Amino acid sequence: MTPRTQILQELDNLPDDLQQQVLQFIQALRQQQVNSPQTGNAWDTLATLTGTIEAPSDWSIQHDHYLYDTPKQAQ
Repeated sequence: MTPRTQILQELDNLPDDLQQQVLQFIQALRQQQVNSPQTGNAWDTLATLTGTIEAPSDWSIQHDHYLYDTPKQAQ
C-alpha cells in the first residue's frame, strides 16, 4: 500500500475539524517547501511549523492526557 493510499484512508476516518488541521499542516509544508531551499535541518523545519497547528493551551503540560487519555496532572 502506498503512503498516499494510507494517508487517504486515515484522513477519511478523521472528524472534520481534524481534517481541517491536516489541510493546514499540508499547506504549511508546501509553503515552507516553496519559500526555503532544502538545506535546513529538522529543527529548522519544526521552527517553520510553529504556530501552524492548533492545540489545547495546556498541551505541553498535559500531553499524556491528550495522547494516552491518562488523568490530567495537577498544575
